[in-house]
Amino acid sequence: MKVRKKKAADELRPEYDFDYSKAVRGKYYRRLIEEGSNVVVLEPDIAKAFRDSISVNKALRSLLDLTRSTKRLTSRSTRRSKELRAG
Repeated sequence: MKVRKKKAADELRPEYDFDYSKAVRGKYYRRLIEEGSNVVVLEPDIAKAFRDSISVNKALRSLLDLTRSTKRLTSRSTRRSKELRAG
């Protein structure tokens, strides 16, 4: 008994038929350059920790806030210690 191979059915609906003859290469390239874009590739273990870009941004913002507050504390204590030494 021979096993018949099933033909791969075209699952693309007719309304999604794309006419590549009208395609424009690099259509949004100039806008991308003008507006700017940052693409960051995360390591797989880091990517597993975040569900989406919103959670990554939230974590980075909290880290920035922490470093800003720590920097202020450090700069204040350094100035004060210099004043105490000088006085």
